Amino acid sequence: MVKICGIGAGYVGGPTMAVIALKCPSIEVAVVDISHSRISAWNSNKLPIYEPGLEEVVKQCRGKNLLFSTDVEKHVHEADIIFVSVNTPTKTKGLGAGKAADLTYWESAARMIADVSKSNKIVVEKSTVPVRTAEAIEKILTHNSKGIKYQILSNPEFLSEGTAIQDLLNPDRVLIGGNEDPQGQEAIQKLKAIYANWVPDDRILTTNLWSSELSKLADNAFLAQRISSINAMSAICEATGAEVSQVSHALSKNTKLGPKYLNASVGFGGSCFQKDILNLVYICESNGLNEVANYWREVIKVNDYQKSRFVNRVVTSMFNTVSGKKIAILGFAFKKDTSDTRKSPAIDVCKGLLGDDACLSIYDPRVTEDQIQKDLSMNNVQWDHPIHLQPISSTSVKQVNIFGDAYEATRDSHGICILTEWDEFKTLDYQRIFDNMRKPAFVFDGRKRIEC
Repeated sequence: MVKICGIGAGYVGGPTMAVIALKCPSIEVAVVDISHSRISAWNSNKLPIYEPGLEEVVKQCRGKNLLFSTDVEKHVHEADIIFVSVNTPTKTKGLGAGKAADLTYWESAARMIADVSKSNKIVVEKSTVPVRTAEAIEKILTHNSKGIKYQILSNPEFLSEGTAIQDLLNPDRVLIGGNEDPQGQEAIQKLKAIYANWVPDDRILTTNLWSSELSKLADNAFLAQRISSINAMSAICEATGAEVSQVSHALSKNTKLGPKYLNASVGFGGSCFQKDILNLVYICESNGLNEVANYWREVIKVNDYQKSRFVNRVVTSMFNTVSGKKIAILGFAFKKDTSDTRKSPAIDVCKGLLGDDACLSIYDPRVTEDQIQKDLSMNNVQWDHPIHLQPISSTSVKQVNIFGDAYEATRDSHGICILTEWDEFKTLDYQRIFDNMRKPAFVFDGRKRIEC
């Protein structure tokens, strides 16, 4: 029986390994992590992450050919193929601080693999990594190989949180990059054969290592650029009297553009977009491509501008002050159908309003009170590190109250900010909400949930 080990039980590693186990019942899949609390959650009835369809997949496979364990070395030792899905946060100090990816966790994983391996391995990059990371990992493994042969493959994830299980079950493409020598091509074919259990052959693309690594960064950069472009248009629309939803609709009918990622909003979030663009900026600067670096940096600047513009609109609309006023925040996750709050625009909006002494009442159907308090009390870089390295207990922010119901959160509020596009926000009884608000009442719809 082929054995697969997935290092990292987070938003990428957990769902990816679960779907491989589902579609390949003859393969034994072990998901390992050094976080005992996270592994305990994967082995419980309350998974550590929310993703539609994930619970059903895990329950179907767990205890059969899917297991979750903290015994990292044992399962790495036994595995034929190792998927590495560890954090690659942005560096906070040293060379490339604020832009370059910190590969500390990746290097640590590679050295551990070299230490415990007794047989040949295929090591698969699943984390988003800088171009030519595979070259560095290969050197670490080769120089500590003890005669064992390793093949490094790049197999980037193209998952959207909220639809990750469907993205895995029915991907628009699977990308596998490897060395172009016979050994590298053989490793590519072995990984391709696993995906071929459910993915059509024409959707499995093979490239060299560097093209695969860069394709992931390019993918996220292009999507983020599209969001910043429509958000920039929304600023022009507000200044000129145009309606951004009508402009967006007109653009979507252009078959060269299509309709996706054309909804103006309070800004993009998530763990990938900003981190990957900053990584791309650093690669450009390192290669003397300063004009290209400046181009991609502007995508992030527009996103930051959109969030600050939203806060400014709230404050100026409410008579130039929100001090002591109750502002209801509907939605805290960075997008609907996920509990993930990493780089959520709601964090920056809330911090901006708190900076003007607002009192916030927050409701999100999936994000816990502890996570919200942690996000509002942590600095901008702590979120990017593994959960076991984040603060264990958060410091409660005094002017923040968390509610389990949208109607309670909005009661007696002066204004409402809709910051996540949860479907339930479309069907709320807004007349009832309005009746229970202070007057004049304000609604700031950052996700186009309300039909006017």
